[in-house]
Amino acid sequence: MRFPINETAPVRFSGPMPAACDVVIIGGGVMGVMTAWFLAEQGLRVTLCEKGRVAGEQSSRNWGWIRQQGRDFAELPIMMESLRLWKSLAQEFGDGLGFRQEGVLYLAKTEAEVAGFEAWRKTATAMGLELDMLGADAVAGKLQGSVKPWRAGLFTPSDARAEPWVAVPMLAEGAVRRGAVIIENCAVRTLDLAAGRVAGVVTEQGRIACDRVVVAAGAWSSVFLRASGVHIPQLAVLASVAATEPMAEVFAGNACDDDFAFRRRADGGYSIAPGSGHDFFIGPDAFRNLLDYLPVSRKDFRSTRFRPAAPRGFPDAWTTRRRWSADEVTPFEQTRILNPAPNMETIGAVQRHFAQAFPTLGRPLLRKAWAGMIDTMPDVVPVIDHAATIPGLTIATGLSGHGFGIGPGMGRVVADLVAGRDPGHDLSRLRLSRFSDGTKLAPGPSL
Repeated sequence: MRFPINETAPVRFSGPMPAACDVVIIGGGVMGVMTAWFLAEQGLRVTLCEKGRVAGEQSSRNWGWIRQQGRDFAELPIMMESLRLWKSLAQEFGDGLGFRQEGVLYLAKTEAEVAGFEAWRKTATAMGLELDMLGADAVAGKLQGSVKPWRAGLFTPSDARAEPWVAVPMLAEGAVRRGAVIIENCAVRTLDLAAGRVAGVVTEQGRIACDRVVVAAGAWSSVFLRASGVHIPQLAVLASVAATEPMAEVFAGNACDDDFAFRRRADGGYSIAPGSGHDFFIGPDAFRNLLDYLPVSRKDFRSTRFRPAAPRGFPDAWTTRRRWSADEVTPFEQTRILNPAPNMETIGAVQRHFAQAFPTLGRPLLRKAWAGMIDTMPDVVPVIDHAATIPGLTIATGLSGHGFGIGPGMGRVVADLVAGRDPGHDLSRLRLSRFSDGTKLAPGPSL
């Protein structure tokens, strides 16, 4: 099993490159793939261009959680739809998708955390989500062999998991069967505009005429958009993850507290990660967007490890170019797949916390460790909107670590936006103009 996907993976999707289509999607993560899926189902000619490999970045590097629990309330209805879609996808693709509904369990160590769980549960229950608030004894009964003194747990039994490095390429194959064209190793360099409107894109393999473009490029979206004259205050944080060797099952689902998170994998091991910690590389976009990020930075300061500069080739590295012409090699070609080194000190702390919680298992042995760059926004919800300044351009980025689970539902929403249909959900909190219309940015009640 290869995880995560990187440049050594063979090209699976190679076109053919069309001269023209209706919609070009930039980015082959779960968002771009599922947008292509639903556009193709509507009969539109859609081409997805991926600079490296489908799911090569965060879409194969995430935890593999499919969770409604803890969502921002603006996302929760879309996530509930997404779970229904995951169930239908599991029927189409079978067990290979890795989809299983074993629940998500959030663990509280303090009374303040318990109160936060209760407040979120009250609103989520009113929105139709079934949850259970578990006492300390019930938590211990779910987590076999645990000794950590958790005060309570919030459990969503309908939440699920899947194997991201397997699932997203399978979904891409499904999109192709529905008529989408997917081209790996094909970076989009620039938009081609006529009278200020989208008229096509210029890729490293040539021009594609189209009148609609979706930017779903994850951590690279802001770099591409800025070169096109569109600003979004997006940053990227590094999240480290590890896969353990097979070990005895303590819980079949997904669980986390502030110290560590884990998910049972199909191969009998666990994917483990920090419960809340991440690394942030300081670059020019960090200074440019400082004021927008002050509210969330105050909330997450203690869980963030600040690093002075991003390595060469990262989206917000000091050396990353911000301007280029259509006939020049771009940063997207120079870094086919963003493959950052994990923070092994952080992973070591996760191993230690796991062993303390489950002493009969001891310190888990690692099969592999990796990291991904999570595209995030100041209020920790995405931008899902048309760009008012460039007719024909739609932005779908900043999933803030929530993309894998919500991808099918959000892909359906974006496809309807692009096709001029009613998306069926209130997207006002996800609008682009919130960063310029005086709206006070604040992270939502997500846990």
